[in-house]
Amino acid sequence: MISNEFCGIEVIHFNTFTMSDAWEEIQAIKSKRHSLRERLEKRKKERQDILGSSLGAASPVNLTESLTTSYTSTSIKEEQKIKSEAKELDDLVRVDPELERGLLKELSEVTLQLPVSSSELLTALKLTSDRDTTHKKICNLLEKFAIQKLITLKSSCKDGVSMLEVSHVEVSKVNAMILEFTVRSSEVIKDTLKRKREEEIPVKNNDNDEEKRKKEKKEPKADIMSLLSMPSTKEKESKKLGEEILDLLSKPTAKERSLTERFKSQGGKQLMEFCPHGTKMDCERNGILECKKLHFKKILQKHTDESLGDCSFLNTCFHMDTCKYVHYEVDRCGKSEDKPSMPSGPIVRVESTTLYPPQWVQCDLRYLDMTVLGKFAVIMADPPWDIHMELPYGTMSDDEMRQLGIPQLQDDGLIFLWVTGRAMELGRECLKLWGYERVDEIIWVKTNQLQRIIRTGRTGHWLNHGKEHCLVGMKGNPQNLNRGLDSDVIVAEVRATSHKPDEIYGMIERLSPGTRKIELFGRPHNIQPNWITLGNQVDGIRLVDPVLIESFKKRYPTGNCMAPPPESTHS
Repeated sequence: MISNEFCGIEVIHFNTFTMSDAWEEIQAIKSKRHSLRERLEKRKKERQDILGSSLGAASPVNLTESLTTSYTSTSIKEEQKIKSEAKELDDLVRVDPELERGLLKELSEVTLQLPVSSSELLTALKLTSDRDTTHKKICNLLEKFAIQKLITLKSSCKDGVSMLEVSHVEVSKVNAMILEFTVRSSEVIKDTLKRKREEEIPVKNNDNDEEKRKKEKKEPKADIMSLLSMPSTKEKESKKLGEEILDLLSKPTAKERSLTERFKSQGGKQLMEFCPHGTKMDCERNGILECKKLHFKKILQKHTDESLGDCSFLNTCFHMDTCKYVHYEVDRCGKSEDKPSMPSGPIVRVESTTLYPPQWVQCDLRYLDMTVLGKFAVIMADPPWDIHMELPYGTMSDDEMRQLGIPQLQDDGLIFLWVTGRAMELGRECLKLWGYERVDEIIWVKTNQLQRIIRTGRTGHWLNHGKEHCLVGMKGNPQNLNRGLDSDVIVAEVRATSHKPDEIYGMIERLSPGTRKIELFGRPHNIQPNWITLGNQVDGIRLVDPVLIESFKKRYPTGNCMAPPPESTHS
């Protein structure tokens, strides 16, 4: 019975935070209580033996009564003394959890003025609780808290009464203990309900029960460890301060804000967003009746078989007239066909460079004398690399690419070189050969007509390519570049073969605004304002810059740039 009573006290929680000397003190109290109980049992046995012997003798009754009275007067006093000592020892060991929790709450109060005596704490507890509390119990709990290093104690004496005085409280640890009491009480309720269920349902596997008990024993430790790992108030404050500093550092500066305002679209956003549901019918099925986004509609021809589903190539399909799969077009029903109004006045530029409308020259870049064009701040090239695949256009050999006169076009500036397949390594080699250092790389993630990532790219020997790369090289020390405005990823729809996304032009203009730019191997769809486009597929020659016209006429009086120079012909 003694061991069972001892197991019922609040020692499990106590052992979690105490040291080995606290355990030894409890063991000493326990052994002392055992010895007192043994003495009490011994006294009872002696009394029974004396009574038994006296009753068995042939002496008068008054002799028995006198013996009994004399023994009783001495033994009862000693028995009462032993019982009182045992009760005191029980009070030292047995702790009321509610009393302990209430005392911890008093110690954690912000308004508590230190130092505070044990008698003051007793008075405060009596006001807030109806439980029968003694000064000894309070002192016992305070000593326990001191061993757990929750508080700092010192002995004092007031009006001839010895008491304890709390001089310091570890508020964070005390709050953790209070939280542990709350968690443990909920666990006790859970355990009680669990026991009831187990009593109703017979246990089938004893091994499983042992594992459950082990887990139940481990759970309180895990909870206590999680409480101890909780950040302190100081740690929370330092984390909050760090977050505020990061927030301030991530905010754009005045220069960055002015730069962003400068490149905002005039007249606001001129683009319309595609609806993720695709068609209007799908949009209505999802409960959206008035969707203001753009939708697609199916192109259903006589040979179309809807059961086959969508065509993999959609609007890039080469056999749309005979393809049996479903194709789409933009549903413009209810949408205005008018283009958004743009400012009619001239665009004032701060830069000193004169901006010209689109200019182009039909030529063979293998033979063109690049020196007549002058110097440029930006070069973009989409060469016809020989990637060892069947392509719908002519290609150039690796040596022809290496011998291009690109170094003559630039002293300080950037080059944007589109590469794919095996040309990725060759492109890096050419950049180095032309005098450039590769400083960055842009990725174009290809999407189809329905704005989904493409899965049937027409290039790639081993995997279908759903992206292309644009190497960014730098030569010399270009000035006035706006760094950090754009991302290195473009997500754009695939169009005709080798038709690069138009987003690249806006990106380059924001990076190097108002400067001279030239595009090599361009086609009619590449013609842009403030750009000179060179290629064998553009229509004739159109030059606006008077200085460029004069130098070009001197070098090419007939305007024919497609044939090799005469020197090469004679040789």
